[in-house]
Amino acid sequence: MFKCINPTLTLLLMVFSSFVYADTYQNIGRAATPQEIAAWDIDVRPDFKGLPAGSGSVAKGQQIWEGRCASCHGVFGESNEVFTPIVGGTTKDDIKTGRVAALASNKQPQKTTIMKVATLSTLWDYIHRAMPWTAPKSLSNDDVFAVTAYILNLAEIIPDDFVLTNQNIADVQKLMPNRNGMTMNHGMWTVDGKPDVKSVACMKDCVTQQQIKSSLPEVARNAHGNIQLQNRTFGEVRGVDTTIPASNVPLGAVSKQEQVAQNTAPTVVATPGKSDGLSLAKKNNCLICHGVSSKIIGPGFSEVSAKYKSDSSAAARLIEKVKTGGSGVWGSNSMPAQTQVSDEDIKALVNWILTEVK
Repeated sequence: MFKCINPTLTLLLMVFSSFVYADTYQNIGRAATPQEIAAWDIDVRPDFKGLPAGSGSVAKGQQIWEGRCASCHGVFGESNEVFTPIVGGTTKDDIKTGRVAALASNKQPQKTTIMKVATLSTLWDYIHRAMPWTAPKSLSNDDVFAVTAYILNLAEIIPDDFVLTNQNIADVQKLMPNRNGMTMNHGMWTVDGKPDVKSVACMKDCVTQQQIKSSLPEVARNAHGNIQLQNRTFGEVRGVDTTIPASNVPLGAVSKQEQVAQNTAPTVVATPGKSDGLSLAKKNNCLICHGVSSKIIGPGFSEVSAKYKSDSSAAARLIEKVKTGGSGVWGSNSMPAQTQVSDEDIKALVNWILTEVK
């Protein structure tokens, strides 16, 4: 065992080792530039610090909504087809008091977004970050102001001719129906606050503890097609195959039935040509709204193929509809313009649907 008894030698060794370390690990890490910080710092606070400049009218918001939002949320924000309704359940008295009476009475059968949200910054920020579902962050700042204005107009908070801006948004916040409904009496509001929940870490026989998991009722499990095929191509995927019964195995485990389902390719990709088309459909998030052989929100691709199989002019019309959007042919739900999909992919998808999907 080495034992250093010379203080001078010890100091020299320490200085030498620091020189070696500095020489070996140079230029590792640096302070972030203001531009880099600004690129990440996109959140908008309740006091609207961080809100970018911009403006958008209710009329402009309606145009964007009907083209890019209505297919999931309904023309009037009322749809329960894909997500819970955004608008409804609030009154003029709620706008005056800042507390939604229906939240206390539970008379409203379903809690809408506008009933629950207390801060307008939250609504703006979420639309800015995550919407539309198929192309998040594709809306400009002015577009987000316009869509937010349209939602507020649907909720009868602002009039039809209103233009929402970064200058007047704080005044509109004073009209939010649930602005006084947010509690600050919880541990996350202050660093020294008392936690809302208390959990004891399991250190022994943990597998015997009850596992908690959420699930859909069997009657609703496959109401909109296989959820596993409808996940966006970015972010963590948690979808399960809803064409098979729910598993009773503990959370985190996978049943043999689910393993078989997940490892077995769908029958629609059995032929070589269809696999390419299906890959394009997945890549461009088409399966969020369309099944290959069944209706989800829009018609199944097999239905489209059957409808237009003898129509020689169908390809050009369908290509244009995918580009610009449309409604009325397959029911009340509208199809938003798919401006984020390349012309080449649109042509290939339409050709696949019309010539190969059966």
